[in-house]
Amino acid sequence: GLVGYPVLMTADIALYKGNFVPVGEDQLPHLELAREIVRRFNALYGKVFPEPQAKLTSFPLVLGLDGVQKMSKSYNNYIEIAASSQEISERVMTAFTDPERKYRSDPGHPDICNIFRLHKFFTPARIEEIASECRRASIGCVDCKKILAQSISSNLEPFRERRAVLASKRNYVAEVLAEGTNRAEAIAKETMKEVKERMKLVP
Repeated sequence: GLVGYPVLMTADIALYKGNFVPVGEDQLPHLELAREIVRRFNALYGKVFPEPQAKLTSFPLVLGLDGVQKMSKSYNNYIEIAASSQEISERVMTAFTDPERKYRSDPGHPDICNIFRLHKFFTPARIEEIASECRRASIGCVDCKKILAQSISSNLEPFRERRAVLASKRNYVAEVLAEGTNRAEAIAKETMKEVKERMKLVP
């Protein structure tokens, strides 16, 4: 399974001759295996596939609410994009914070707090203020979580609204998916035709 997944990922990328792949840092080893497979195929049968490059964002690794593992549904440490404000608040309140801050009156250590890391993405305009108040114990971890929950909810509001619109247009969504399938199938057929022709030329 550990090898099968990145090989399947390679097929998804190579089939459409992807040049860049939007991934998180945790996926870089898988992408490197994809690059190795592409290099091997090109060495045997001639250059058919480009070597895919990673396209990282400014926030390439998001730790989950447990503060240990990457945010993932598998680890149940995630926040749904379509979650309501109430659901987001409930999830954020379960998150681990500064492990060295035991009491509300203790000065905080934002540099080792996962909630603060999330603030860097969701509450950038207030990041210095939050860090300063945390270090002075002007705000507690619960206060910090409340600010974060509100920020996440505000950032995800456009996604919730768009999702609601699309949910009311099921036929339109089905048409878009069908169109995408047809376009992808046409590209895939051309790629497979080229692959088979190249492989026939090499004994």
